[in-house]
Amino acid sequence: MTLPGSLVSVGYLAAGILFILSLGGLSNPETARRGNLFGVLGMALALSAATFSGQVSGYGPLAIAVLPAILVGSTLAARVEMTSMPQLVAILHSFVGAAAVLVGFGSYLSGVELSGAERVVHQLEIFVGVAVGAVTFTGSVVAFLKLQGTISGAPLLLPGRHVLNLAIVAATCWMGWTFLQAPETAAGTPWLIAATALTGVLGLHLVLAIGGADMPVVVSMLNSYSGWAAAAAGFMLSNDLLIITGALVGSSGAILSYIMCRGMNRSLFNVILGGFGTPAKAGAAAAVTGTHQEISAADTAALLTSSKSVIIVPGYGMAVARAQHALSEIVKRLRDRGAEVRFAIHPVAGRLPGHMNVLLAEANVPYDIVLEMEKINDDFPETDVVLVIGANDIVNPSALDDPGSAIAGMPVLEVWNAKRVIVMKRSMASGYAGVDNPLFFKPNTWMLFGDAKKVADEILRTI
Repeated sequence: MTLPGSLVSVGYLAAGILFILSLGGLSNPETARRGNLFGVLGMALALSAATFSGQVSGYGPLAIAVLPAILVGSTLAARVEMTSMPQLVAILHSFVGAAAVLVGFGSYLSGVELSGAERVVHQLEIFVGVAVGAVTFTGSVVAFLKLQGTISGAPLLLPGRHVLNLAIVAATCWMGWTFLQAPETAAGTPWLIAATALTGVLGLHLVLAIGGADMPVVVSMLNSYSGWAAAAAGFMLSNDLLIITGALVGSSGAILSYIMCRGMNRSLFNVILGGFGTPAKAGAAAAVTGTHQEISAADTAALLTSSKSVIIVPGYGMAVARAQHALSEIVKRLRDRGAEVRFAIHPVAGRLPGHMNVLLAEANVPYDIVLEMEKINDDFPETDVVLVIGANDIVNPSALDDPGSAIAGMPVLEVWNAKRVIVMKRSMASGYAGVDNPLFFKPNTWMLFGDAKKVADEILRTI
């Protein structure tokens, strides 16, 4: 079955429109479900149009490849926990990078005879697509391993790392020039293989040099890379929809990364080069000492019920413990008593952009009480109680007070300005960035130790 070319073009156009509507819907929690639906419909339409465009033959092998992929993908999506969603997103980005590399080699070795400027442009598309795909693939694999905890989240800071990156880029450009000069396919293949290996090393090094606390920005940036890799594959295959879709993903990922970097007071340029979150320090980090105070769940419940204003700061620990549903019920009961309860969300809370927003939406927390950092940070001095649940680095005063800290300069939620702060954690351990937190020893801070869900359930029963 082959569709007319005009109908295929209409299908591609409709799919592109659906993808744009999907991105628009995903920009707001209230319309995110609709945005997801638009994306699914757009992808189904795009796959159908491409399959029956006349450029595909051998539907049997295609079905053998696609049907198991659908089964595996749907199973993973159904089973993955929200705490593992960052890892899943990272590894999916690696698939896009690997696909771009394979498409590049397939296009180059296909034997299509071109000449003159057309040949040069096509080979340039192949080389750039393979290079971007290799960086995306290896970088995403490293991000997955860091998020999974398989390798350390600490940054790997090799001496002269930026010079090394520039040397790799220069060598890749030289290989690209040599590749374009190759008189025939057999002569250019070794250079394409060498460039793939070299840019793969670049992807490894770029992400290894990034600190664990900054992984949400890294995942967002890799999303952008995967989009550009897909666009490059579209050029290689002369597929307009793949070009458009890749450009949409690449640009939206870059914009999101820029927004997050601005919220972190970081430079997007440093993210691309690697070593993000590890600026030169003015000196060693200040030692954190003191005696902490502990509080019980029952006393916490009493403080919450007697407060007129409460701000809750969720972090990755809330996601791990799955405490959002119990927390949602606590919020409902406090609001029924007349208290003003709001959530403060840091741009990189969790390990994925929007991680906390999704968890709270899943627990039916009203959207209007979930506020971003810049909208709520000035309200802490007038707040009776701040309840920090499983967050650490995003409420660490060292970011503002200690120029030697690994998170120096990062805007944080200034919870210590509230009248009382209760930090719910399993222990006094440092956060994902490996930085000790002076907040735990401040005179208006009390530590509530235990599993977040069990403690939240106990608070709920007491209320």
